[in-house]
Amino acid sequence: MKKIFLFSLILGSSFTGFSQKTKTTKAPVKTTKEVTPVAPIDRSTRPKAGPAPTINIKDSEVFTTSNGITVILSENHKLPKVSINLVMGSDPMLEGPKTGISSLAGDLIMSGTTNRSKDQLDKEIDYIGASINAGSESIYLSCLTKHLPKAMDLYSDIVFNANFPQSEFERIVKQNESNLLSAKSNPDQIADNVEKRANFKGHPYGEVMTEATLAAITRDDIESYYKRIFTPTGSYMVIVGDITKDEAIKLVNTYFGSWKGGTNYEMQLGAGNFNQGNRVIFVKKPGAVQSTISVSFPVKMKPGDQNQIPLTVLNNIVGGGGFGTRLMQNLREDKAYTYGCYSSLNVTDNGSWFSASGNFRNEVSDSAITQILYELDRIITDTVTAKELDLTKTSMAGGFARSLENPSTVARFALNIIQNKLPKDYYQTYLKRLEAVDKAAIQKMAQMYFTATNCNIVVVGNEEIIDKLKKFDSDGKIEFLDAFGQEIVDVKKSDITKEQLVEKYVLAVTKSANMKEVKKKLSKVKSMKQQLELKNPAFPGALDMTTYYAAPNKEAMKMEMQGMVIQKTFFNGTKGGSMNMQTGKKEMTAEEIASKNKSIGLIPELNYAASGMTYEITGIETVKGKDYYVLKTNDGSGDKFDYFDTKTFMKTQSIQTEEGQETLMMFDDFKEVNGILFPHKMALSVGEMILDGTTKAIEMNGKIESSTFE
Repeated sequence: MKKIFLFSLILGSSFTGFSQKTKTTKAPVKTTKEVTPVAPIDRSTRPKAGPAPTINIKDSEVFTTSNGITVILSENHKLPKVSINLVMGSDPMLEGPKTGISSLAGDLIMSGTTNRSKDQLDKEIDYIGASINAGSESIYLSCLTKHLPKAMDLYSDIVFNANFPQSEFERIVKQNESNLLSAKSNPDQIADNVEKRANFKGHPYGEVMTEATLAAITRDDIESYYKRIFTPTGSYMVIVGDITKDEAIKLVNTYFGSWKGGTNYEMQLGAGNFNQGNRVIFVKKPGAVQSTISVSFPVKMKPGDQNQIPLTVLNNIVGGGGFGTRLMQNLREDKAYTYGCYSSLNVTDNGSWFSASGNFRNEVSDSAITQILYELDRIITDTVTAKELDLTKTSMAGGFARSLENPSTVARFALNIIQNKLPKDYYQTYLKRLEAVDKAAIQKMAQMYFTATNCNIVVVGNEEIIDKLKKFDSDGKIEFLDAFGQEIVDVKKSDITKEQLVEKYVLAVTKSANMKEVKKKLSKVKSMKQQLELKNPAFPGALDMTTYYAAPNKEAMKMEMQGMVIQKTFFNGTKGGSMNMQTGKKEMTAEEIASKNKSIGLIPELNYAASGMTYEITGIETVKGKDYYVLKTNDGSGDKFDYFDTKTFMKTQSIQTEEGQETLMMFDDFKEVNGILFPHKMALSVGEMILDGTTKAIEMNGKIESSTFE
């Protein structure tokens, strides 16, 4: 490229020279006009921005059908595609003891109709390359224009004839049971659950599905909800894409003109629960090495409020706009308390709230709360800087401009204007109103809506930090809730010793009358091989896990998928290791071997006293209406909590935290094999991964190669 440029330059110079030689007789042109010198540009000063423009947004076509559907059409003929979003007009419902109905309904809408099974529906949708998705209050369609008639036939069939098959209902319930199991070990989800309860008690936003409410829901409840909420009256149909108004009118009348239903569900909803003083709520997460903290409060605001734009600017300065925000600069860059601390402002027609949250090391949890409250107070009392304001407004203006590149944005704007009764030019004048936000407006918003003294402070973490949190509560009394935001009863004191609990469990699991009989039974067990199938309820396929035991202290585990070994662990009594298809082979450290030797054997609890295991009963806890002895153990790698039924003494649940990662295991369906009870059903939750296990076979005293443990 440089050679081509150089050749052109030389060639150009040669022809210029030749031209000058052949035109020497031409007299030079005299210029009589005086040229005014141009002042040099000062590049150290940023030029002033021009006034914010009025955005020219083409109005969407809006019409209403005879049965009450408001249709919003945004034509866009650049691509041969059409999308349709049918949105219901009802208010959220209080679901009470059956909280979760709306969520399950959304999951089940696509599970089949009276005309098509789920498989048939999926195949027909895939055949035309369409996409149909459903939620608890809407159904969305996207397809090529040429396939629109077929897609609308499927779409309308779902709207009119969704039939919620019992088999699919049971599958979705099972999937939600697994999700709830996972939620118990997810600190962010726990904090979100409790934050909702704290800000919106007695409000649909404050309802959280639990194992008890899920168990109370029936298929009939789902069907009743669907018929009540999915009705044409007051609904909105947003159409975007390659279709004209005349075509849209014909389409809607053809496929939805005969749709009938009741009136909208309406409910008067409050703005939230406003505190008188700060309230601290704690959720115990034993063994956690960091705390998840949320500081929040409800806000009296609805979409389109004249203060929404300046309040959004305010939130983005505090913590909603990336790494340059006050929370990030303070808690991450200056204090190094966390990787991230963010804030959000959520404005909806049914309730609004502000929240600031992050994950912090245990030892700085109280300091993190202090700094979050400090930033909330500072934004109220101190004026923001011109730089903060300018950068935030510029970022928001850019985001708004980019959103206009999406054809569906115009239709969404039209829907918002109609739903929230906004001025017709609300979005056309958005940039002008954003530009008008000044420092005085920001401080006024902070003083009107923000607080550092009437907050809900939710902390999910280790009990060791509780005493440090009392100073933040206005009355010094911390509230203790569970993972779903419900009150928990104080842990009852155990009526037996740890040694008695272990003995009763061993007798129960071996179906023995005394310890002499236990030893006799276990002396006959030379080896054990157990085969399990593990499935994730949300995905097809399965993992095959095989565990091995050889007396007195050899153990191994192999996990396979479609015949391929993806992970192995092994221990021969003195040394061991693991092998992973991604990370390769790894030998156990001396510390890991020492930990392993504290929980070895077919029934590890039998050897706790002699192996050096640290263990104690923390009390009696009630879970789903049943009482359990909770045995806390620590082999040096982290705390583990085992739950034993106070009546049967069987172990039904284990929670272990290691290196900040919590693993939850639940055991069920105990069956006898050679005089010993083994769980044949289990559920495993590691972080957000959920697996359901079924025992396929247990072989006692079969031959196991010694290489299995190497």
